[in-house]
Formats: sequence, C-alpha cells, structure tokens
Amino acid sequence: MTRALFIIDVQNDFTEGGALGVEGGAAVAAGVSQYLSEHPDRYDEVFASRDWHDADNDNGGHFATTEPPDFVSTWPVHCVAGTHGAEFHPDLETSDVTVEVRKGQGKPAYSIFEGLTEDGDSVPDKLDELGVDEIDVVGIATDYCVLASALDALGTGRRVRVFSDLVAGVAPDSSEAALEDLTAAGVTVTHS
Repeated sequence: MTRALFIIDVQNDFTEGGALGVEGGAAVAAGVSQYLSEHPDRYDEVFASRDWHDADNDNGGHFATTEPPDFVSTWPVHCVAGTHGAEFHPDLETSDVTVEVRKGQGKPAYSIFEGLTEDGDSVPDKLDELGVDEIDVVGIATDYCVLASALDALGTGRRVRVFSDLVAGVAPDSSEAALEDLTAAGVTVTHS
C-alpha cells in the first residue's frame, strides 16, 4: 500500500486574520505539523495544495468585484499568487511536503484535483505515477475545498479518510453537513 496525505489550502488567507479566515485555521496548521512529527513514517507522499489566484482578473467570477460576495460562489479577493495571503501558514511545517499543487489560476477551483503540480502534472497522473492507493485528507475548509478534494479522491477509486480533528470550516452547520455527505459517499471520517 502506498499512502498519501493531502493537506488542503492551509494558507494565511484561510486562517484567522486572513481575507477568508476560518475559526480554527491556525490550530489546523499546528495540528497537522504535530501529527506529521509524531508519525514520520506514516506517509509515502505528502501533497499540499494552495489557492494561487491571478491578481489582474476576477478569476472566472470567483472574486466578487462589482457586487458584495455571496460566500457561496463569489468571494473576497484572496490567495493572490505571490502574496503573503497565498503562502502556507507559518505553523504548517512543510519540510515533509513532496508534491505542491497550485489551483485556481484564473478560474474557480475548490478541489486539489483542479490544480497542477509544480511540474505541470495533474493530480490523478501524479497519484498514478507514485502508485498511491490510500489518501488521508486534512486542511481548510471542511465545507468547500476539503469536501471537494475528498470526493474527487474517492472518485479515483482510492481509499479515502478525512481527519475531522484536522480540518476547519467556514460555518459549523455546513461543515457538519459536509462530513455527513462524505460519510454517505463512502469516505471514512475519523480522528487522526
């Protein structure tokens, strides 16, 4: 078995004080780092995704520019490529990351599967190349990017788990619903 960890969007703009900060985001960064330090040999590969949006356009309508954001499909400007907000949170230890994925360049993107690796590979191609058959998912936000990434991972035929103690969501109700939807789909929702 080849196991990978997906760390989804643990970025400054998605943690407290950021453009779209969620409560508990910084704790997820620290928690993921602690988890990896306590289990150094658990994963063969560690993927880390980042929103990496264009600065000079609305990224396919993803950024609210003329109307207030609806926080469903339009959002405040966030995670613009090369800015502090797009960087990984400082409490996230990234030395174990083997594959970085950037998503959203000019278009809306929630799932890690909508991004590309630094080498320009798609995530499914990279998973196949590395022989990954089990994926654990952690990160931000439970009710959007974690949900989409875990469902897409499941759709590739791999065994998928989400660690509910290492995710943080936009809202409590939608985050709880997301975990229920994941369970119903066949994802194992458990604690790290």
